[in-house]
Amino acid sequence: MTLRSEYLYQHMFRKAEGFEEVPRLRKMKTNDIVHRIGVLSPNRIFIHNYPISNPSALFNPSLVIDEGTAYLYARIIVGYYMYVSAIVEIPIPLEDIESGNLNLNYYPARLVVYPSTRYDLWGTEDPRTYKLGDKIYMTYTGRTINYFNPSIRIERTLPVTAIMEGRNDASHWRKIYVHHLPEELRSNMVSNKDAFLWEINGKRYFFHRPHMSDEKFYLAIGSEGNKWKGSDGITEIEIIDNIEVMRPPVFEDKVGWSTPPINIGSNKIIAFLHGVDKDVKAYRLFAVELEFRRDNVIVNAVTPNYIMEPKQPYEIFGDRPYTVFPCGAWKIDDHILLTYGAGDYMVGFGKMLFDDLLSELDKGRIF
Repeated sequence: MTLRSEYLYQHMFRKAEGFEEVPRLRKMKTNDIVHRIGVLSPNRIFIHNYPISNPSALFNPSLVIDEGTAYLYARIIVGYYMYVSAIVEIPIPLEDIESGNLNLNYYPARLVVYPSTRYDLWGTEDPRTYKLGDKIYMTYTGRTINYFNPSIRIERTLPVTAIMEGRNDASHWRKIYVHHLPEELRSNMVSNKDAFLWEINGKRYFFHRPHMSDEKFYLAIGSEGNKWKGSDGITEIEIIDNIEVMRPPVFEDKVGWSTPPINIGSNKIIAFLHGVDKDVKAYRLFAVELEFRRDNVIVNAVTPNYIMEPKQPYEIFGDRPYTVFPCGAWKIDDHILLTYGAGDYMVGFGKMLFDDLLSELDKGRIF
Protein backbone atom coordinates (compact mmCIF):
# COMPACT_ATOMS: atom_id res chain seq x y z
CA MET A 1 0.00 0.00 0.00
CA THR A 2 1.32 3.45 -0.90
CA LEU A 3 1.54 6.32 1.55
CA ARG A 4 -1.08 8.12 -0.52
CA SER A 5 -3.48 5.17 -0.14
CA GLU A 6 -2.91 5.01 3.62
CA TYR A 7 -3.59 8.75 3.88
CA LEU A 8 -6.79 8.38 1.85
CA TYR A 9 -8.14 5.54 4.00
CA GLN A 10 -7.44 7.39 7.22
CA HIS A 11 -9.16 10.54 6.01
CA MET A 12 -11.98 9.14 3.85
CA PHE A 13 -13.31 6.79 6.56
CA ARG A 14 -14.10 8.80 9.67
CA LYS A 15 -14.53 6.81 12.87
CA ALA A 16 -17.82 6.30 14.67
CA GLU A 17 -18.09 7.20 18.33
CA GLY A 18 -17.41 3.99 20.27
CA PHE A 19 -15.12 2.73 17.48
CA GLU A 20 -12.24 1.97 19.88
CA GLU A 21 -14.41 0.44 22.60
CA VAL A 22 -16.17 -2.20 20.48
CA PRO A 23 -13.27 -4.64 19.87
CA ARG A 24 -12.25 -4.40 23.53
CA LEU A 25 -15.72 -5.49 24.65
CA ARG A 26 -16.16 -8.43 22.29
CA LYS A 27 -15.25 -11.97 23.33
CA MET A 28 -14.68 -15.28 21.58
CA LYS A 29 -17.73 -16.76 23.31
CA THR A 30 -21.29 -17.51 22.24
CA ASN A 31 -24.63 -17.24 24.00
CA ASP A 32 -26.84 -18.64 21.24
CA ILE A 33 -30.28 -17.04 21.65
CA VAL A 34 -31.64 -18.08 18.25
CA HIS A 35 -34.16 -20.92 18.36
CA ARG A 36 -33.97 -23.00 15.16
CA ILE A 37 -37.44 -23.58 13.73
CA GLY A 38 -36.85 -25.06 10.30
CA VAL A 39 -34.70 -25.73 7.29
CA LEU A 40 -35.44 -25.75 3.55
CA SER A 41 -33.21 -27.83 1.30
CA PRO A 42 -32.75 -27.19 -2.44
CA ASN A 43 -34.58 -30.38 -3.46
CA ARG A 44 -37.81 -29.08 -1.88
CA ILE A 45 -38.24 -26.10 -4.19
CA PHE A 46 -39.32 -26.16 -7.82
CA ILE A 47 -38.35 -23.28 -10.09
CA HIS A 48 -41.22 -22.91 -12.57
CA ASN A 49 -39.64 -20.41 -14.98
CA TYR A 50 -36.27 -22.07 -15.56
CA PRO A 51 -35.48 -25.44 -17.20
CA ILE A 52 -33.66 -26.77 -14.11
CA SER A 53 -36.31 -27.12 -11.41
CA ASN A 54 -34.08 -28.01 -8.46
CA PRO A 55 -30.96 -25.89 -7.86
CA SER A 56 -27.74 -27.46 -6.64
CA ALA A 57 -27.68 -25.10 -3.64
CA LEU A 58 -30.16 -22.70 -2.02
CA PHE A 59 -28.87 -20.28 0.61
CA ASN A 60 -28.39 -16.73 1.99
CA PRO A 61 -32.07 -15.69 1.85
CA SER A 62 -33.49 -12.28 2.61
CA LEU A 63 -37.07 -11.77 3.72
CA VAL A 64 -40.19 -9.65 3.21
CA ILE A 65 -43.42 -10.42 5.05
CA ASP A 66 -46.70 -9.31 3.49
CA GLU A 67 -50.28 -10.33 4.34
CA GLY A 68 -49.41 -13.58 6.11
CA THR A 69 -46.80 -14.71 3.59
CA ALA A 70 -43.03 -14.76 4.01
CA TYR A 71 -41.40 -14.00 0.67
CA LEU A 72 -37.88 -15.40 0.60
CA TYR A 73 -35.30 -14.07 -1.84
CA ALA A 74 -32.58 -16.69 -1.87
CA ARG A 75 -29.36 -17.22 -3.73
CA ILE A 76 -29.19 -20.31 -5.92
CA ILE A 77 -26.42 -22.20 -7.70
CA VAL A 78 -27.32 -24.46 -10.62
CA GLY A 79 -23.77 -25.46 -11.56
CA TYR A 80 -20.48 -25.36 -9.73
CA TYR A 81 -18.06 -24.76 -12.60
CA MET A 82 -18.03 -20.96 -12.22
CA TYR A 83 -20.28 -20.83 -9.11
CA VAL A 84 -22.52 -18.25 -10.80
CA SER A 85 -25.52 -17.25 -8.67
CA ALA A 86 -29.05 -16.07 -9.34
CA ILE A 87 -31.88 -15.12 -6.96
CA VAL A 88 -35.26 -16.82 -6.63
CA GLU A 89 -38.46 -15.74 -4.89
CA ILE A 90 -40.13 -18.37 -2.66
CA PRO A 91 -43.50 -17.53 -1.06
CA ILE A 92 -44.06 -19.46 2.19
CA PRO A 93 -47.16 -19.10 4.37
CA LEU A 94 -46.22 -17.80 7.82
CA GLU A 95 -48.42 -20.54 9.22
CA ASP A 96 -46.05 -23.15 7.75
CA ILE A 97 -43.10 -21.53 9.51
CA GLU A 98 -44.91 -21.25 12.83
CA SER A 99 -46.37 -24.78 12.72
CA GLY A 100 -43.24 -26.60 11.58
CA ASN A 101 -44.80 -27.72 8.28
CA LEU A 102 -41.96 -25.82 6.62
CA ASN A 103 -39.79 -28.89 7.26
CA LEU A 104 -42.11 -31.17 5.27
CA ASN A 105 -43.60 -29.15 2.43
CA TYR A 106 -42.42 -28.41 -1.10
CA TYR A 107 -42.59 -24.86 -2.44
CA PRO A 108 -42.73 -23.18 -5.86
CA ALA A 109 -39.97 -20.72 -6.72
CA ARG A 110 -39.54 -18.08 -9.39
CA LEU A 111 -36.28 -16.84 -10.87
CA VAL A 112 -36.41 -13.05 -10.35
CA VAL A 113 -32.86 -11.60 -10.45
CA TYR A 114 -30.00 -13.04 -12.49
CA PRO A 115 -26.85 -11.86 -14.33
CA SER A 116 -27.74 -9.42 -17.08
CA THR A 117 -25.37 -6.40 -16.93
CA ARG A 118 -21.66 -5.63 -16.73
CA TYR A 119 -22.18 -5.01 -12.99
CA ASP A 120 -23.38 -8.56 -12.27
CA LEU A 121 -22.26 -10.63 -15.26
CA TRP A 122 -20.71 -13.39 -13.11
CA GLY A 123 -23.37 -13.61 -10.43
CA THR A 124 -26.07 -11.98 -8.33
CA GLU A 125 -25.32 -12.88 -4.71
CA ASP A 126 -26.54 -12.52 -1.11
CA PRO A 127 -29.63 -10.29 -1.46
CA ARG A 128 -30.91 -7.98 1.28
CA THR A 129 -34.56 -7.00 0.81
CA TYR A 130 -36.22 -4.18 2.75
CA LYS A 131 -38.93 -1.53 2.67
CA LEU A 132 -38.26 2.19 2.27
CA GLY A 133 -41.54 4.05 2.45
CA ASP A 134 -44.05 2.05 0.44
CA LYS A 135 -41.44 0.55 -1.91
CA ILE A 136 -39.55 -2.74 -1.62
CA TYR A 137 -35.88 -2.75 -2.55
CA MET A 138 -33.20 -5.39 -2.93
CA THR A 139 -29.47 -4.75 -2.71
CA TYR A 140 -27.28 -7.66 -3.78
CA THR A 141 -23.63 -8.29 -4.53
CA GLY A 142 -22.92 -8.18 -8.24
CA ARG A 143 -19.90 -10.05 -9.53
CA THR A 144 -18.77 -7.57 -12.15
CA ILE A 145 -17.25 -8.13 -15.57
CA ASN A 146 -13.85 -7.81 -13.82
CA TYR A 147 -14.44 -10.73 -11.47
CA PHE A 148 -12.38 -13.41 -13.23
CA ASN A 149 -9.92 -11.08 -15.01
CA PRO A 150 -6.53 -11.63 -13.30
CA SER A 151 -5.14 -8.37 -14.71
CA ILE A 152 -7.84 -6.24 -13.05
CA ARG A 153 -8.05 -6.21 -9.26
CA ILE A 154 -10.50 -3.38 -8.74
CA GLU A 155 -14.29 -3.39 -8.35
CA ARG A 156 -14.55 -7.14 -8.73
CA THR A 157 -17.87 -6.97 -6.91
CA LEU A 158 -20.20 -4.00 -6.53
CA PRO A 159 -23.50 -3.55 -4.68
CA VAL A 160 -26.47 -3.33 -7.04
CA THR A 161 -29.93 -2.17 -5.94
CA ALA A 162 -33.19 -3.19 -7.61
CA ILE A 163 -36.77 -2.06 -6.93
CA MET A 164 -39.86 -4.25 -6.98
CA GLU A 165 -42.49 -3.19 -9.50
CA GLY A 166 -45.96 -4.75 -9.32
CA ARG A 167 -47.06 -7.17 -6.62
CA ASN A 168 -46.90 -10.91 -5.96
CA ASP A 169 -46.86 -13.13 -9.09
CA ALA A 170 -47.07 -10.08 -11.38
CA SER A 171 -44.06 -8.37 -9.80
CA HIS A 172 -40.64 -7.97 -11.31
CA TRP A 173 -37.38 -6.42 -10.14
CA ARG A 174 -35.83 -3.52 -12.03
CA LYS A 175 -32.13 -2.85 -11.45
CA ILE A 176 -31.77 0.87 -10.75
CA TYR A 177 -28.52 1.63 -8.89
CA VAL A 178 -24.92 0.51 -8.68
CA HIS A 179 -22.94 1.94 -5.78
CA HIS A 180 -19.34 3.22 -5.99
CA LEU A 181 -16.81 4.73 -3.63
CA PRO A 182 -15.68 8.31 -4.36
CA GLU A 183 -13.48 8.68 -7.43
CA GLU A 184 -10.25 9.05 -5.43
CA LEU A 185 -10.85 5.65 -3.78
CA ARG A 186 -12.30 3.60 -6.64
CA SER A 187 -8.95 2.46 -7.97
CA ASN A 188 -8.07 1.14 -4.50
CA MET A 189 -11.22 -0.91 -3.92
CA VAL A 190 -10.98 -4.64 -4.63
CA SER A 191 -14.63 -5.42 -3.91
CA ASN A 192 -17.68 -4.32 -1.93
CA LYS A 193 -20.27 -6.59 -0.27
CA ASP A 194 -22.84 -6.90 2.54
CA ALA A 195 -24.72 -3.79 1.48
CA PHE A 196 -28.18 -2.20 1.74
CA LEU A 197 -29.89 1.19 1.97
CA TRP A 198 -31.72 2.32 5.12
CA GLU A 199 -33.65 5.47 5.96
CA ILE A 200 -33.23 7.19 9.34
CA ASN A 201 -34.93 10.49 10.19
CA GLY A 202 -35.69 11.07 6.53
CA LYS A 203 -32.08 10.57 5.38
CA ARG A 204 -30.87 7.61 3.35
CA TYR A 205 -27.74 5.83 4.51
CA PHE A 206 -25.78 3.18 2.68
CA PHE A 207 -24.37 0.28 4.72
CA HIS A 208 -21.51 -1.53 3.00
CA ARG A 209 -18.21 -3.36 3.56
CA PRO A 210 -15.51 -2.38 1.03
CA HIS A 211 -12.37 -4.47 0.71
CA MET A 212 -9.48 -2.12 -0.07
CA SER A 213 -6.04 -2.63 -1.60
CA ASP A 214 -4.47 -2.63 1.89
CA GLU A 215 -6.28 -6.00 2.27
CA LYS A 216 -8.49 -4.61 5.05
CA PHE A 217 -12.27 -4.76 5.18
CA TYR A 218 -13.94 -1.51 6.23
CA LEU A 219 -17.33 -1.78 7.92
CA ALA A 220 -18.82 1.50 6.74
CA ILE A 221 -21.94 3.64 6.58
CA GLY A 222 -22.10 6.41 3.98
CA SER A 223 -24.59 8.61 2.19
CA GLU A 224 -25.45 9.25 -1.44
CA GLY A 225 -23.41 11.74 -3.45
CA ASN A 226 -23.07 12.38 -7.17
CA LYS A 227 -25.12 10.34 -9.61
CA TRP A 228 -24.48 9.64 -13.27
CA LYS A 229 -25.86 7.45 -16.02
CA GLY A 230 -24.31 4.00 -16.23
CA SER A 231 -24.92 1.19 -18.69
CA ASP A 232 -28.14 -0.83 -19.12
CA GLY A 233 -30.21 2.05 -17.73
CA ILE A 234 -28.67 1.76 -14.27
CA THR A 235 -27.71 4.90 -12.32
CA GLU A 236 -24.23 4.89 -10.78
CA ILE A 237 -24.17 6.51 -7.33
CA GLU A 238 -21.15 7.74 -5.40
CA ILE A 239 -21.14 6.84 -1.69
CA ILE A 240 -19.68 9.74 0.28
CA ASP A 241 -19.15 10.79 3.91
CA ASN A 242 -18.21 7.24 4.89
CA ILE A 243 -17.91 6.45 8.58
CA GLU A 244 -16.08 3.31 9.72
CA VAL A 245 -18.14 1.73 12.48
CA MET A 246 -15.76 -0.85 13.95
CA ARG A 247 -12.76 -3.09 13.40
CA PRO A 248 -12.64 -6.82 14.21
CA PRO A 249 -11.06 -7.91 17.51
CA VAL A 250 -7.84 -9.95 17.56
CA PHE A 251 -9.65 -13.30 17.13
CA GLU A 252 -11.45 -12.32 13.89
CA ASP A 253 -10.41 -11.80 10.29
CA LYS A 254 -13.32 -9.57 9.31
CA VAL A 255 -16.86 -8.45 10.09
CA GLY A 256 -19.71 -7.57 7.77
CA TRP A 257 -23.28 -6.33 7.82
CA SER A 258 -25.75 -9.17 8.04
CA THR A 259 -29.48 -8.39 7.70
CA PRO A 260 -31.18 -5.02 7.24
CA PRO A 261 -31.62 -3.47 10.71
CA ILE A 262 -34.48 -3.22 13.21
CA ASN A 263 -35.68 0.30 14.10
CA ILE A 264 -35.92 1.03 17.83
CA GLY A 265 -36.51 4.78 17.65
CA SER A 266 -36.49 7.70 15.26
CA ASN A 267 -32.68 7.73 15.16
CA LYS A 268 -31.67 4.35 16.62
CA ILE A 269 -31.40 0.89 15.11
CA ILE A 270 -30.22 -2.59 16.01
CA ALA A 271 -27.98 -3.97 13.29
CA PHE A 272 -26.89 -7.59 12.92
CA LEU A 273 -23.37 -8.45 11.79
CA HIS A 274 -21.38 -11.56 11.02
CA GLY A 275 -17.86 -12.16 12.25
CA VAL A 276 -15.36 -14.59 10.71
CA ASP A 277 -12.89 -16.04 13.17
CA LYS A 278 -9.20 -16.60 12.43
CA ASP A 279 -9.13 -20.23 13.58
CA VAL A 280 -11.61 -22.20 11.45
CA LYS A 281 -13.10 -19.24 9.50
CA ALA A 282 -16.55 -19.90 10.98
CA TYR A 283 -19.32 -17.36 10.43
CA ARG A 284 -21.14 -16.28 13.61
CA LEU A 285 -23.69 -13.57 14.41
CA PHE A 286 -23.57 -10.59 16.78
CA ALA A 287 -25.42 -7.28 17.05
CA VAL A 288 -24.90 -3.59 17.74
CA GLU A 289 -27.13 -0.69 18.72
CA LEU A 290 -26.39 2.36 16.58
CA GLU A 291 -27.52 5.96 17.01
CA PHE A 292 -27.48 8.55 14.23
CA ARG A 293 -26.92 12.09 15.45
CA ARG A 294 -26.23 14.98 13.06
CA ASP A 295 -23.36 13.81 10.86
CA ASN A 296 -22.09 11.10 13.17
CA VAL A 297 -22.77 7.46 14.00
CA ILE A 298 -22.58 6.33 17.63
CA VAL A 299 -22.12 2.70 18.69
CA ASN A 300 -24.23 2.66 21.85
CA ALA A 301 -23.85 -1.06 22.56
CA VAL A 302 -22.52 -4.34 21.21
CA THR A 303 -23.31 -7.90 22.21
CA PRO A 304 -20.02 -8.99 23.88
CA ASN A 305 -20.72 -12.62 22.93
CA TYR A 306 -21.92 -13.98 19.62
CA ILE A 307 -25.68 -14.56 19.66
CA MET A 308 -25.68 -17.36 17.07
CA GLU A 309 -23.12 -19.86 15.82
CA PRO A 310 -23.16 -23.03 13.70
CA LYS A 311 -24.40 -25.97 15.75
CA GLN A 312 -26.87 -27.99 13.66
CA PRO A 313 -25.44 -30.58 11.20
CA TYR A 314 -26.75 -28.56 8.23
CA GLU A 315 -24.92 -25.46 9.55
CA ILE A 316 -21.65 -27.27 10.18
CA PHE A 317 -21.52 -29.41 7.04
CA GLY A 318 -22.21 -27.92 3.61
CA ASP A 319 -20.50 -26.24 0.67
CA ARG A 320 -18.89 -23.93 3.23
CA PRO A 321 -18.56 -25.59 6.66
CA TYR A 322 -19.34 -23.79 9.92
CA THR A 323 -21.47 -21.05 8.41
CA VAL A 324 -24.62 -19.26 9.53
CA PHE A 325 -25.18 -16.25 7.30
CA PRO A 326 -28.44 -14.35 8.02
CA CYS A 327 -29.64 -12.00 5.28
CA GLY A 328 -33.24 -11.56 6.43
CA ALA A 329 -34.76 -10.28 9.69
CA TRP A 330 -38.34 -9.26 10.44
CA LYS A 331 -39.79 -8.24 13.82
CA ILE A 332 -43.07 -10.00 14.58
CA ASP A 333 -44.65 -9.07 17.91
CA ASP A 334 -42.16 -10.04 20.65
CA HIS A 335 -39.64 -11.88 18.48
CA ILE A 336 -37.46 -11.51 15.39
CA LEU A 337 -37.69 -14.02 12.56
CA LEU A 338 -34.31 -14.73 10.93
CA THR A 339 -33.65 -16.35 7.57
CA TYR A 340 -30.10 -17.45 6.97
CA GLY A 341 -27.77 -19.44 4.80
CA ALA A 342 -26.72 -22.71 6.42
CA GLY A 343 -23.41 -24.08 5.22
CA ASP A 344 -23.80 -22.19 1.92
CA TYR A 345 -26.17 -24.99 0.89
CA MET A 346 -29.57 -24.69 2.61
CA VAL A 347 -31.95 -22.07 4.01
CA GLY A 348 -32.37 -21.98 7.79
CA PHE A 349 -35.12 -20.32 9.83
CA GLY A 350 -34.71 -19.14 13.39
CA LYS A 351 -36.28 -16.77 15.86
CA MET A 352 -35.10 -14.87 18.89
CA LEU A 353 -37.01 -13.06 21.59
CA PHE A 354 -36.57 -9.32 21.25
CA ASP A 355 -36.06 -8.94 25.01
CA ASP A 356 -33.26 -11.51 24.92
CA LEU A 357 -31.51 -9.45 22.25
CA LEU A 358 -31.87 -6.25 24.29
CA SER A 359 -30.48 -8.06 27.33
CA GLU A 360 -27.40 -9.17 25.40
CA LEU A 361 -26.84 -5.61 24.14
CA ASP A 362 -27.05 -4.24 27.68
CA LYS A 363 -24.10 -6.47 28.63
CA GLY A 364 -21.95 -4.48 26.22
CA ARG A 365 -23.31 -0.98 26.63
CA ILE A 366 -20.90 1.85 25.77
CA PHE A 367 -23.22 4.90 25.90
